[in-house]
Amino acid sequence: MVDAGIIAEDERIELVEGELVVMAAKGYAHELVKSALNEALVRVAGKDVRLGVETSIQFAPGVLLEPDLALLVRKKVRESSAGYVELEQGGCLLVVEVAQSSLGYDRGRKAGLYASFGVQEFWVVDANERSAWVHTGSTSDGWSSIVEHGPHDTLTTPALPGLTIKLSELE
Repeated sequence: MVDAGIIAEDERIELVEGELVVMAAKGYAHELVKSALNEALVRVAGKDVRLGVETSIQFAPGVLLEPDLALLVRKKVRESSAGYVELEQGGCLLVVEVAQSSLGYDRGRKAGLYASFGVQEFWVVDANERSAWVHTGSTSDGWSSIVEHGPHDTLTTPALPGLTIKLSELE
């Protein structure tokens, strides 16, 4: 569609089961939280993982998502036939969506999609309130656990031992 001039290369659009979903522009709180989380993840990420920032990932034909942050197993990343990042089973350790105006979409439809595609852990971070919902135990039907964390709670993940984040402390 970019080659045909239907959409511009820099338009914020995700392809979800054949439907184009227009994403809102990112505000100050979103960018601040995303950048701080990126820095925290990079500090503890090892050589076996790749941290994707707004990487277009083709999870399946007709599903192209662009998570704010994605922690990927380096050896399970490959190029799809359409030229996007594609993952082997178990290749996505953690996806983080920072929400400022998209909280309902991220906690609903996107959470379900990430679970169905085997993402091991999914965080939805509310950039305004500095709270997070941590989803674990993905199945084709959803998540076996969703735990809400407040701004002063410590976030950790088995994907990155040694990572500790308090959203209230992000600058």
